[in-house]
Amino acid sequence: MGQQLHKYENLLNRDFHAERPNYKWVTDISYIQTKQGVLYLFMIRDLYDNSIVAYKTGTEQSVNLVLDTIRQAIRREKKKVTAELHLHSDQGAQYASQAYFELTQQYGITPSMSRHGNPYDNAMAENFFSILKTECIYRHRPATFSEANEMIDRYIQSKTGVAPMTLRHSC
Repeated sequence: MGQQLHKYENLLNRDFHAERPNYKWVTDISYIQTKQGVLYLFMIRDLYDNSIVAYKTGTEQSVNLVLDTIRQAIRREKKKVTAELHLHSDQGAQYASQAYFELTQQYGITPSMSRHGNPYDNAMAENFFSILKTECIYRHRPATFSEANEMIDRYIQSKTGVAPMTLRHSC
């Protein structure tokens, strides 16, 4: 018997404004090609200030990396996360999994999901990956997973409050 897949209502409905921190988070997965192979980047972004709340990388698109990223975000924001938190994703298998459902229930997170085949519903997550790749990855073409991880770390650490030209030189 196959694992039950979950589908959630699009509660965000392209309203990318949050009036307070830890009210609306978006999440997604992207890949970075290196000479060593593909590195997947999982991230969670807070729509209040567009900060990256948590991120992880791995060589597989596993449910466990998605769950670990959520746990990292919850640990980091522990005292600030309430049951009103909406976590918006696309319809990827990791986000439709039973394990994802159980974790969101455990932490009182309200899942929200883009409509099928509509990347604009998760534009703020897609936007982050697009800028990261344009400003850093495509300019420097990491050869190894280690180089890609270092670029991602530097980019995310320097992102908040930094002008684009300064950011380009930090990658």
